Amino acid sequence: MKKSILGSLVLITIRTIQIFGQTPIDVAESTLKVGGLGEEVFYYGFAEGDQLIFNFEELNGKELKEIEITELPSSSKFMDYKTNKIENKSINIQRTGIYKFRFSNSAVGGRVCKFKIQRIPASENTVNFNPSVLWRTISDTTYTPVEEKYLVKSDTVVITVVDQVAKISSRNALNGNTNINIVDCVLPERTVSWAFYIGVGTEGKKAYEDAKDKFMNSAAASAMKIPGYGTMAALALYGLNVFSKVQGEDNVKYRFITDWENVLLFKSGNTYYQYKQGDVVNDASQMKSPLTGKIYIGLINDNVMEPIDVIVKITAIQVNQEWDTRIVNKMSVRNREEAYLAN
Repeated sequence: MKKSILGSLVLITIRTIQIFGQTPIDVAESTLKVGGLGEEVFYYGFAEGDQLIFNFEELNGKELKEIEITELPSSSKFMDYKTNKIENKSINIQRTGIYKFRFSNSAVGGRVCKFKIQRIPASENTVNFNPSVLWRTISDTTYTPVEEKYLVKSDTVVITVVDQVAKISSRNALNGNTNINIVDCVLPERTVSWAFYIGVGTEGKKAYEDAKDKFMNSAAASAMKIPGYGTMAALALYGLNVFSKVQGEDNVKYRFITDWENVLLFKSGNTYYQYKQGDVVNDASQMKSPLTGKIYIGLINDNVMEPIDVIVKITAIQVNQEWDTRIVNKMSVRNREEAYLAN
């Protein structure tokens, strides 16, 4: 019996010498606080053949919910639950790699912990192994086929919406007509912008013709290949206003009115809504709104005795687009952090 016990002690002693025959090398030693309902994570590298020695203690004797040691990427090597102390836990390192040490606290209160991590190298060749772990950003690019719409062609069309002369009686007309007139029109579908010109009498007409002639002889007119492109189209499409303001004996007050109900209020002398107005001999402007529906222009002659003729021109720019679908590869880049050894 004594020989058996002695033999066992010898074997234990030999095993102890095998395990601890080399001086353990400190990898990390730290005291930390794991916050309530939180966790702390550390990463260290180990060489093939190393023996990892792990010690842990909660300094106030309280339990920590979970301690886990994982070989990256996801091979759990050790896990302990509801513990306050771990002594000389040994893990044999089968291959060189990175190990994750996770301390998880499920309590509301914090836990003050101390841990020590050591390694016993398998040979002199790995004594100077660097356990430090560095991080780099890796971009993973993937391509997913998706269906997208694309523009096959786009045609810009110039449309003359209004081209007329509105006659407006004076304030004291003998024929009993009122001194207001309403010009209305409907904007074409797919209108993207429009422009108007309003001019009174001979002065207003001459100003329009002068601007038209000047523009048609310019480089801007000859460079544009859109059919019907001219003074009004340039104003409607690009806001290029070449009309000169003129002086004259007669003027007109104009109002762009929002809808028919407000037209009736305008005609009856009540308060109404309008979105542009003027008191001019002539005027021109690009308009970006409205782009659909009906336009109402109220014209007022404030001359006591003389009627007036008012030129009203409206040009709209219509864009007709043809669309189709095709399959394209949509690129997606996802960045992730990757751990690697400093060696």
